[in-house]
Formats: sequence, C-alpha cells, structure tokens
Amino acid sequence: APSIRAQNWYNGQPPRNLSGFIDDKSHRLLGWLRMRQLRIRSHRCSAAQRLHTDCEDDYTRDNEETGTFQPAWSPLNSGSAQHGNSSIARAFVYRRGNELGGRVLTGEHGGYGAGGYVYEWRGRLSDVQSNLSALHRLGWLDSRTRAVLIEFTVFNANVALFAAVTLLTEFLSTGSVHPQARIDPISFQRECHFS
Repeated sequence: APSIRAQNWYNGQPPRNLSGFIDDKSHRLLGWLRMRQLRIRSHRCSAAQRLHTDCEDDYTRDNEETGTFQPAWSPLNSGSAQHGNSSIARAFVYRRGNELGGRVLTGEHGGYGAGGYVYEWRGRLSDVQSNLSALHRLGWLDSRTRAVLIEFTVFNANVALFAAVTLLTEFLSTGSVHPQARIDPISFQRECHFS
C-alpha cells in the first residue's frame, strides 16, 4: 500500500509538491485506486458431493453473489451491529456495473462482470492501511472470492501518457491463484510530420 503515495526521497526528505503522485514520483494517480471483488453464492452439495455440506464452484454470471451484507459477510437481517467505518461497510454492498462504470473483463480462467464489492483507496495512507487491515480481519476475501481486480489510472506529464492499469487475481475453486496484469497506455499527442 505505501507505493500508492509518494514516499520520502532517498535522503529522507519529504516529497514536496508531489501530492497525488505514486511512489515513483513521475506518475500522478487520477481518481482513486479501486479494489473490486467478485464472489459466488454458496449452495448445498448434491448427494454425490457429500464430502462437504456447502459446495463452492468457479465463477459464472449465474452463480455470482449480488446480495448486500454487513461486515464479515453477515446477513443484513442478522441484527449484528454495523461497522463504524462507512468505507468498510460499503465494501460489503454489491454495486452494479452501470453504477461503477466498470467493464467486463476476461481472465485466463473466465469472464468477470462489471459489478462487484468495492473498496476505494481514499484518504491518508495510514487510513487506507488501517482499512485494509480491517477488511482482512473481517474476512473480506474468503473461500467464495473468485476474482479481485485493482483498477487505477495514472498520468505521466513527462511523456504525456495516460495508463489504465488493471491487476486481476483469479481464485479458482481448486484453491489455485492466478495473478495477471493489464496496462493500457493512452496517448493524446498528435504525431508531427515534417517534409
């Protein structure tokens, strides 16, 4: 998490006038870094699958979890107290793709919808680190997690280049984990031709 904010220089001096830059001190983060999770619903195993009581398959649009929960994936009607941090509570609320402006993404092992459960890395670095620790304690990632996407956009003024970055990690029902990265550079400069 520290690399999402400009840290001190090699000599210990603070990074003056670099608010909004990531730690390479060349790329400015545009908007917020967003972490989005896609989950599956659990279902009862058939008689042939009695090794476990709940079965958890790989992700498909048909078995995607779209419910709203309280922190720690507690059902809303359970009467448990709401977590005090609203960004933590929002991370357990499903948001549709049209609300997020997200896009469908294809990984090595499947296609993933544009919606999901979202945590935005907003605020001071210490707050983000504290929130990530809270999400870990509350089991935000668990055995029903099938994909986690980290999405952000940066701009490098030195070369007038934008880059949309998507980091995807697929979690298969077999227990294997498959990380992938996609970087889409976007340039708005016109090429000049001299004769």
